[in-house]
Amino acid sequence: MTAAVTLLPASSEVTLGVLGGGQLGRMFVHAAQSMGFFTAVLDPDPASPAGRVSHHHVQTDYLDPQGLAQLAGLCAAVTTEFENVPAAALAALAERLPVAPAAAAVAIAQDRAAEKAHFVRCGVPCAPYAVIETAAQLAAVDAALLPGILKTARLGYDGKGQVRVADRAALADAWARLQHAPCVLEQMLPLAAECSVILARGADGTVVHLPVQRNLHRDGILAVTEVYEGNIPPAQEQSGLHAAKSIADGLDYVGVLCVEFFLLQDGRLVVNEIAPRPHNSGHYSIDACDLSQFELQVRAMAGLPLVAPRQHSPAVMLNLLGDLWRAPGASEARTPPWDRVLALPGAHLHLYGKQTPARGRKMGHLTLTAATPEAARAVALQACAVLGIDPF
Repeated sequence: MTAAVTLLPASSEVTLGVLGGGQLGRMFVHAAQSMGFFTAVLDPDPASPAGRVSHHHVQTDYLDPQGLAQLAGLCAAVTTEFENVPAAALAALAERLPVAPAAAAVAIAQDRAAEKAHFVRCGVPCAPYAVIETAAQLAAVDAALLPGILKTARLGYDGKGQVRVADRAALADAWARLQHAPCVLEQMLPLAAECSVILARGADGTVVHLPVQRNLHRDGILAVTEVYEGNIPPAQEQSGLHAAKSIADGLDYVGVLCVEFFLLQDGRLVVNEIAPRPHNSGHYSIDACDLSQFELQVRAMAGLPLVAPRQHSPAVMLNLLGDLWRAPGASEARTPPWDRVLALPGAHLHLYGKQTPARGRKMGHLTLTAATPEAARAVALQACAVLGIDPF
């Protein structure tokens, strides 16, 4: 990141840019525009959700020199909305304007081996692991790591590039199926729950955070997030907040960062991975907090004051996947019964403007807010019944 600057929305055009045109970019664009900024999106998809609502859409590849130059010419600062944007693109932009998060931080998040090494440097517990890049490293794997989960070191998300392995034979077979790509083998641990911490860190080192989110994944994809006081035991909550801050400080991070954790059956909290951007588990903040994760993203990149968000309502968030558009056995897509969903008290529907629903594709989310956690859960379960989502 170049020298810290403070950008103020004004009557003249002050434009903030984002690499990536998915739903996270779309919600960033909405937040920036609500604060008076103009926006620019770089994404090769002409129908990208963020590009369709932004003032400017630079429709090029992320490493296209002309596209990056055009974005830099439009913008006063740039961020990213997904972790697999080439770090080289961020580095190139940083030669001309402030970029948050920095390329070096994103590069660590893109490589599981580098990410694990960073956790170790920060003194943050993670699952026991081994890096596998060669046949010799495969043969030398400690038997104590099995059964485990073999994960590709790069380009994995939402459960992709991950294989559960029970023994050495299964490990060798899985590595072959992953085409001998560099991988990390993690010991499988007895989980009690999963949770995440979303924080924002400014260039001056100021750190604020959202409440700790309790998460449920299905098939590697986030299904449900619950956020209310007591959703995570206080000791583990404080441990997670301290660990997330240590990880962000160790990266000299600027922007919004999500740190995902496993809560083990013995009460220990271990870090799973980081996402250098807003996160699916923080979407509830749009409706349940006075500052959303996307406004924090805008503030961090623009050098504006970071104020601790306050949650005003217990919340449950449901991910809306493309499966909901497909009735069992039907060949044609259908529109889910949004009228029945919106008849529920405290229902906040967010659809991402994606044109084609597909199984496992994130099409939107539904946040249910209420005066009590029990009420939020009860209405969320009603929504599940209406939509055909498995209860939680």
